[in-house]
Amino acid sequence: MRDVVEIGMGKTARRGYHLDDLTLVPSRRTRGSADVSIAWQLDAHRLDLPLMVAPSDAVVSPATAAVVDKLGGLAVLNGEGLWTRHEEPEPVLARIVEAADSGDRLAAQRAVRDAYAAPVRPELVAARIEEIRGTGARTSIRFSPQNALVFANTALDAGVDVLVIQGTVISAEHVAAGREPLNLKTFIALLDIPVVVGGCGDYQTALHLMRTGAAGVIVGYGAHRESTTHQVLGIEVPMATAIADAAAARRDYLDETGGRYVHLVAYGDMTTGGDAAKAIACGADAVMLGEPLALAAESPGAGWYWDPTVSHPKLPRSWMHHSRDLVADHDAPALSEVLLGPTADASGARNIFGALRRAMAKCGYSSVKEFQKVELTVAG
Repeated sequence: MRDVVEIGMGKTARRGYHLDDLTLVPSRRTRGSADVSIAWQLDAHRLDLPLMVAPSDAVVSPATAAVVDKLGGLAVLNGEGLWTRHEEPEPVLARIVEAADSGDRLAAQRAVRDAYAAPVRPELVAARIEEIRGTGARTSIRFSPQNALVFANTALDAGVDVLVIQGTVISAEHVAAGREPLNLKTFIALLDIPVVVGGCGDYQTALHLMRTGAAGVIVGYGAHRESTTHQVLGIEVPMATAIADAAAARRDYLDETGGRYVHLVAYGDMTTGGDAAKAIACGADAVMLGEPLALAAESPGAGWYWDPTVSHPKLPRSWMHHSRDLVADHDAPALSEVLLGPTADASGARNIFGALRRAMAKCGYSSVKEFQKVELTVAG
């Protein structure tokens, strides 16, 4: 039964739940952590970690994409970011970090806006994919719905493995004046690589995106500590509810198609291993992390985090912030420690996937799909 609240005469609102509102309930059986698998299969790609790294220039460069691949995840390069706009992005990054270090928020935002004012260059899109491929790593790149038709063929010709089409809110058919509309169903049908699309926050949109033929659907828009999308646009769906609704859509789509399974990737409101565990418990197959990885030594943003919504030229919807403020010390741990440990930090911000494995073991489940059945309670 839906939890509906009357907010006034003639208007009701459905109650939603954040991941922080939930707790996991252990079963009568526990397991050893060594007996738990957190592997994830996305189409032909088997990943040791149920992880996609968010397409933020603060955390994904060609170099970090290779590191993430070795650790078992899949890093998504921003196809409309600094690496595809600038031949030498390092000096541009240094100017952004210098502006952020000054403590002037508006100056930092202007530095980001100026850096992203340069046009995306197709030859750099191809070059960055080839650079990642040259390390032996799997490649993934993200384009917005507005630019997918413009740059996707360049990425495909360069040999990209996974294509991500992502915006704050995405629909099965994106229409923009003066441009050819992007019909995702028609577009995806022409491709022979897996496509992951998102974000969405409700059952109906998730179901429509699944019907496009996408291999995966991103749930959420990457809300983090300094997101202002709720304040700017009034849009927000609590993550636990959004994931559970999308999981219901997946179940119905599975019945509708006679067995076609679409993966759900949770993106937003996650900073610890416990958050990742609860996202999977709500029905996600994997998580997309950005902010939690910004504190790693390998991250190009030097501890600062920003996502594509910061660089919008007319209406930015988040602020830059320093991720190392979230942990007990301000050092820069290796990305391997953030993802897999070992660590001495008890905050939950490091050894994220070791924590996921331990949570699954404590609750008695041996695989990610099984763990989606774990019992949950609403705290408070």
